[in-house]
Amino acid sequence: MALMDFIKKQFIDIIQWTETDDGTLAWRFPMADMEIQNGGSLTVRESQIALFVNEGQVADVFGPGMYKLTTQTLPVLTALRNWDKLFESPFKSDVYFFSTRQQIDQKWGTPQPITVRDKDFGAVRLRAFGNYSYRVADARLFQTEISGTREIYTVADLDGQLRGLLLQNISNAIAASGVPFLDLAANQIQFAEALATQLVPEFSKIGIKLENITVQNVSLPEELQKILDQKIGMGMVGNDMGKFMQYQTAQAIPKFAEGGGGGSGIAGDAMGLGAGVALGQVLAQNLSQGLQAQPAAAQQQPTVAVVNPADVMTTLEKLGELKSKGILTQEEFDAKKAELLKKLV
Repeated sequence: MALMDFIKKQFIDIIQWTETDDGTLAWRFPMADMEIQNGGSLTVRESQIALFVNEGQVADVFGPGMYKLTTQTLPVLTALRNWDKLFESPFKSDVYFFSTRQQIDQKWGTPQPITVRDKDFGAVRLRAFGNYSYRVADARLFQTEISGTREIYTVADLDGQLRGLLLQNISNAIAASGVPFLDLAANQIQFAEALATQLVPEFSKIGIKLENITVQNVSLPEELQKILDQKIGMGMVGNDMGKFMQYQTAQAIPKFAEGGGGGSGIAGDAMGLGAGVALGQVLAQNLSQGLQAQPAAAQQQPTVAVVNPADVMTTLEKLGELKSKGILTQEEFDAKKAELLKKLV
């Protein structure tokens, strides 16, 4: 009876994996109730690794090549099975194949803005995205830590884990680099290098080698972008306070002109007639005199009445309302407006 059972058994003579381009990282050879024939052959193709597992314990690992399965080629399994001499009977063992091909163009990105510490701004909330590539480098570690005994393990199965590691380490990468965020944002290659430095050891903990990572875009929140725009504007005028005040006035003019209501419309007309330029000149002159005048010289200067530009604008708005109600004629309004604008100049 035992002889008949032995005859009915199916034995495996060739173990191999014809890999397909479907994103498979790990594949378990289908053993079913079959056993591996003594002296059978194992074929491991380029970009593959084969792993023998005996009763849940990793045994022998094979790189690319063709092997005849004997006690000489299976030393760890031989020790686990207590084969003290050349075995002649078939045996059972789980065999896993791993693809070591580079998995390219894997996408990463920040679904929500993340907060990173920065020595210039204190804290910055940013969005970023790019791509990366990796490969299975340590099949033994990958099998014990990630793929386990699953029949098949794919790139899609690993995607969430790797993205999580990447997003988790963005803040650490920027902090560890010591490079200001503005410099990293302007140099995306430098940003990618900082990320790679942080991620390589994290990936290696699960048997993965990070081959490449790119940063394709970094975007800032709108409020921070406005601050940077103002900083750029200040840099353009340098230390010339007169030019700076003119720059600020030029920035404010559109806001005055866009205001709704009759008074605001009149204010916009006044700006169009040159009040905005005059206002910028007065403010710049007053600020320059305050910074440069010496106390002694100030005592020699006659007292000059200070005109508040905001009061002038308020008066213009009220006059505009009176004109719109028919209390003032167009000629009266124009005369008052010219008188007020002369006070500014």
